Amino acid sequence: MTDFERRASETKTASFTMAILSTEVKNAALLAIADALVANQERIFAANQIDVKNAAEADLPKPLQKRLLFDEHKLNDVVTGLKNLTCLPDPVGRELLKTELDDDLVLTRVSCPIGVLGIIFESRPDALVQIASLALKSGNACCLKGGSEAVNSNRVLYEVIAEASEQAGIPRNWINLMETRSDVNEMLLLNQYIDLIIPRGSNAFVQYIMQHSSIPVMGHADGVCHLYIHEQADEEMALSVAFDSKTQYVAVCNACETILVDESIATDFLPKLVKKLSEKNVVFHGCEKTKKILPDVLPVEDWHHEYLDYEVSIKIVSGLDEAVAHINTYGSGHTESIVTRDAATAEAFMNRVDSGNTFWNCSTRFSDGLRYGFGAEVGISTSKLHARGPVGLEGLVTYKYKIVGHGNLVADYANGTRQFTHKQII
Repeated sequence: MTDFERRASETKTASFTMAILSTEVKNAALLAIADALVANQERIFAANQIDVKNAAEADLPKPLQKRLLFDEHKLNDVVTGLKNLTCLPDPVGRELLKTELDDDLVLTRVSCPIGVLGIIFESRPDALVQIASLALKSGNACCLKGGSEAVNSNRVLYEVIAEASEQAGIPRNWINLMETRSDVNEMLLLNQYIDLIIPRGSNAFVQYIMQHSSIPVMGHADGVCHLYIHEQADEEMALSVAFDSKTQYVAVCNACETILVDESIATDFLPKLVKKLSEKNVVFHGCEKTKKILPDVLPVEDWHHEYLDYEVSIKIVSGLDEAVAHINTYGSGHTESIVTRDAATAEAFMNRVDSGNTFWNCSTRFSDGLRYGFGAEVGISTSKLHARGPVGLEGLVTYKYKIVGHGNLVADYANGTRQFTHKQII
């Protein structure tokens, strides 16, 4: 047995205890982790500065370097998130269905943890805290692998979380840190220990995971998000929503990457859009129709492209049908928004677009577990099973069926001695 297989086995064993922890124990552990992070902040910041320095010396992309930073602001955010998580209802042990099969035979469907989560995420160290806390609250154990750029930050955060949670009554080895690519490749083969893999990254990366493992995968692929400016849009609203969607924070999967504009308003609207987004020095790529209005725009090499930077694609469309068709062809199923005064058009857009999040008159940046009130997220799923959109506590539980009887026998129902009532209680 390799070192990682041994650790995965121990995490699986811990998951059985995790599944039956009381809400009080889990909440106390989350608060203990929050206190420990604050107490160890200088140690955490020092480790993070090593990662930030290494990233700068390696000349890694600026958006990645920005995501890598774990400072006092990020610490405050994760501590607040941990405390807020204790206020949310426990997703485990909820009765989802209750049926009387007979007057002395009752079936109940009850929520329960998935087990061991294998989660691979990008270079944000704060993501490790968010993911671990959601796993703990939902009664799951986890094996975590962050980006190699954040190796020092992740190691210290893991050590602080593991020690604080164990002292608070959480079973040892409930959290397991992977640091090498070989650990990940080995995890893909350990279906006896890992119950669900959640990869956060490009579509190609998610597809690689799916093709190399028999373990169920909940994909968090790239975010090619769209904003559609309808001909009946309020102009000032459209400009402000576009500005926020694209520039509020560019290095995230819910930032807008393509803006669609109705041709009936394009000549008047596009120069105003360029002026507004140029406040942040946004680089523009456009279709042939766009180039006739804005001669300086760069060509679009690929409509399915996630810039994660101050760049955006612009396409002029003939109306709702073309906008929806473009999104369903080139989008990633993440988040799409429409700006319009027309309620019927907005409803049609939100229903017809095949994405996990569809908005009306607001920024794509609202697509986020914390903003939805989920207590952060382990990712935004672009899959359709078993969870879609921001995956918070509800997305990290499954269910089991329980039957309580009084010596009931199937033979009695098969021979007609007794009859099922199938009366819904819940």
